[in-house]
Amino acid sequence: MENFKNNGGIVKLQFFVKALIFSALSSISLVALAAYPDRPVTIIIGFPPGTGTDTVTRIMADRLSQRMGQQFLVENKVGVAGSIGAGIAAKAKPDGYTLLVSASAPMSINPHIYKTLTYTPLTDFTPIGMLVWLPYLMVVNPNDPANTLQQFLANAQKSPTPISYGSTGNGATSNLVMSVLAKRANIEMTQVPYKGSSQAQADVIGGQLPVTFDTLSSSIAMVRAGKLKPLAVATLKRTELAPEIPTVVEQGFPGFEIGAWLGLFGPVGLPPAIQKTLLNEINLILQEPETRAKLAKGGAEVRSSSSSGEFSVFLKNDYENTGKLIRDFNIKPME
Repeated sequence: MENFKNNGGIVKLQFFVKALIFSALSSISLVALAAYPDRPVTIIIGFPPGTGTDTVTRIMADRLSQRMGQQFLVENKVGVAGSIGAGIAAKAKPDGYTLLVSASAPMSINPHIYKTLTYTPLTDFTPIGMLVWLPYLMVVNPNDPANTLQQFLANAQKSPTPISYGSTGNGATSNLVMSVLAKRANIEMTQVPYKGSSQAQADVIGGQLPVTFDTLSSSIAMVRAGKLKPLAVATLKRTELAPEIPTVVEQGFPGFEIGAWLGLFGPVGLPPAIQKTLLNEINLILQEPETRAKLAKGGAEVRSSSSSGEFSVFLKNDYENTGKLIRDFNIKPME
């Protein structure tokens, strides 16, 4: 009987010690989360300096640094249409100190285009929140006889050969938006791929290329300078960034909206407390008039998420819808 009591005491003591250790570790964990961030945070982007993604990320990183008391440093990890950076971020430790600002291409387009990526968008990341929408603008040479989208399409239908348009390659947003428009307008168009949108713009300005769709952020300066003529913006309603430009919708194509978005992600396994903290911070920043003005100057419309769950649903839908578009237009995968 005495041995039984002693054994029971040992068991109780072991249980007490384990509970004490668990409580201590939990307290340490909570303190660590409460102190986040206690050192610099790296935000990876997959595109080079000067791009819309880079501009938006640096605006957000600057404000996060000021608000949260630690530096948020931007690192450009360029390659494979933004997928190199996404792959690096996916493999980072999920402690909140390596984040990713991704455009729609690495998350919704590239997985359907490239055969070998080092990540899976829907399972390798913790979506935090959407940041902005980058509207796409249809532009032609100022000497083009068309002054509206409908006039351009009417001229294209009369053309004995398909009209050429510039894009940044198979499956790029510039390729998808023009493919969808051509199909809905029942006209034939021929894609001319470029390494970058600036080269396509240059050829439109020079008269070697009839038309291209490009982000408003990349093309609006040339429009304002009179070197490009805008025909339509691919948003559901006129963008506040250029309210004088009519939409594709109001020129005869209901529901037409195709563009690029930017969102903030962490690696899968990011603690919910950090996810919530970052969502709250970016949403507060996105409501600041000065920040909104800076983003607008860079050609970006604020489109925040009310919750990380809402952003997750958006990501899943965009991934699936984009995949369907790519299959419908028989856009071939690349190595």
